[in-house]
Amino acid sequence: MAAPLIAIDKVSKSFGGGVALSDVSIDIAPGAFVALVGASGSGKTTTLKTITRLVDPDSGEVRQDGQPVRNRPGPVLRRGIGYVFQGVGLFPHLTVAENIAATPRLLGWSEADVAARVAELLDLVALPQAYAARFPDALSGGQQQRVGVARALAAKPRIVLMDEPFGALDPITRIELGDAYRALHDRLALTTVMVTHDVQEAVLLADRIVVMKAGRVLAHDTPRNLLAGSPDADVAALMASPKRQADRVAALLAGAG
Repeated sequence: MAAPLIAIDKVSKSFGGGVALSDVSIDIAPGAFVALVGASGSGKTTTLKTITRLVDPDSGEVRQDGQPVRNRPGPVLRRGIGYVFQGVGLFPHLTVAENIAATPRLLGWSEADVAARVAELLDLVALPQAYAARFPDALSGGQQQRVGVARALAAKPRIVLMDEPFGALDPITRIELGDAYRALHDRLALTTVMVTHDVQEAVLLADRIVVMKAGRVLAHDTPRNLLAGSPDADVAALMASPKRQADRVAALLAGAG
């Protein structure tokens, strides 16, 4: 078994006396797509932030490639990681091309390399090349999120972190973009960690699901195994919803036959 690309090892964190994370351990293999699920306040986003040093643990350790992330300056660490967030966060005063180019330019890429990468990424996220000159307010929500994905991939990161990336989109666009990103994940051999409240989204996109509650990890397993049942009542309740939906679809299809 490959050594983890990201290792979160017995991490705890408190804010103002409130416990955000308590003894959290998660190993993430190279090329994995891991979804963090759980109710609001369960510690999902705080866990994500420990990977990039936006939050430093009170105890425990986060490692990347076997090396503690605390040994690297936060800004340097974060330039090698792609981010996709709900609401996208595109710079409104910059064109699509300039948004995508932001990190490569920060890293000192030549303008020729930047231009080539922008063109490559527009093709990769299925946006017309003419959109390079548009501003974000001229795009639909789904198109903006495609630009957000392109920007996250601009500097060719191995790791992409996603925090409710498709939550603000309508259901059809959400499914379409989720499937498109999963195809990119596989094609580019990325390692993806995604926070989502949507358990069905986690089941359909992720290789492994981490279920969290009150800052603790309740389960870390494949979607298949979690759907098959769990001795933990909270995990079983969380996984019941996508299972019910799948059973209803199967019953409808059986009736149609």
